[in-house]
Amino acid sequence: MKAIVCTKYGPPEVLQLKDVEKPIPKDNEVLIKVLASTVTIGDVRTRSFTWAPWFWLPGRVMYGFSKPRRKIPGNELAGIIEAVGKDVSRFKKGDQVFGIVWDVRFGGTNAEYICLPENEVALKPVNLTFEAAAAVPIGGLTALVLLRKGKIQNGQKVLINGASGSVGTFAVQLARYFGAEVTGVCSTSNLDLVESLGAQTVIDYTKEDFSKNGQTYDIVFDTVIKTTFSRCKNSLTPDGTFITVDWPLLDVLRSKLFDRRKVVIGIAQRIEDLIFMKELIEAEKIKPVIDRIYPLEQTAEAHRYVEQGHKKGNVVLTVEHINRT
Repeated sequence: MKAIVCTKYGPPEVLQLKDVEKPIPKDNEVLIKVLASTVTIGDVRTRSFTWAPWFWLPGRVMYGFSKPRRKIPGNELAGIIEAVGKDVSRFKKGDQVFGIVWDVRFGGTNAEYICLPENEVALKPVNLTFEAAAAVPIGGLTALVLLRKGKIQNGQKVLINGASGSVGTFAVQLARYFGAEVTGVCSTSNLDLVESLGAQTVIDYTKEDFSKNGQTYDIVFDTVIKTTFSRCKNSLTPDGTFITVDWPLLDVLRSKLFDRRKVVIGIAQRIEDLIFMKELIEAEKIKPVIDRIYPLEQTAEAHRYVEQGHKKGNVVLTVEHINRT
């Protein structure tokens, strides 16, 4: 089968389309014919290894020293089940599914086929294309899980920083679904998009610093690692919550010991949450946002675009199967 292989750490050119062995499902796995996948900022950082300096050594141990130990990028997908292991009970051949590889390393979805445990996939929303479904798991589940951990409530004031990105576009919609009054922060070109997703107020960060405008919020959700708890403290109510996709462990500890305000971090790890997202999508409560779609063979170009840091929502890869075995 064809797959994108990361030959070493470096620029997008290290990603090459290669022939690799087609996987065979284990007893508890399904073999998925991948029709769509994505490129995320996490893929870009792993490929280029542009993590924080303190993470260099543990990162190399985790991912691989000279090149990624797991060579095929991608952690979310949509496709069709081609075969099932003997212990699989939830799916059958021909089911249309979407899913996520719950691993911080490359997950292997930028390929024609992948085998996954049945608890990492769910039936695809019936009202989404494969391309749109592939864009749901990471951004959608991250936003959902962190907002729940932040104990979002009806009537709260919530600010979403980075409201036009993958996590941000879902966070705006989910916060509105939970009954919050939402303020979105984004660039000038994305103001209309964020407003269309349900934000009642939109702040252009190129013209205004939300942390200095005197407004306070019950939740400040930084979806793009562009701010800190310290910077946002004056923007939080006395019992407010700062949510971040980063892992500022010292801030978490300080907030527990010395501050009524809370810092919330975490990752999604439950298939039930993906099923819940499917139900919301089918009820037309939320929708994924897609910026660009590239064919699998242009994955390096997709990485180059995501690396610029200006994508709206998600960047999707399509996989064309030409009667390969």
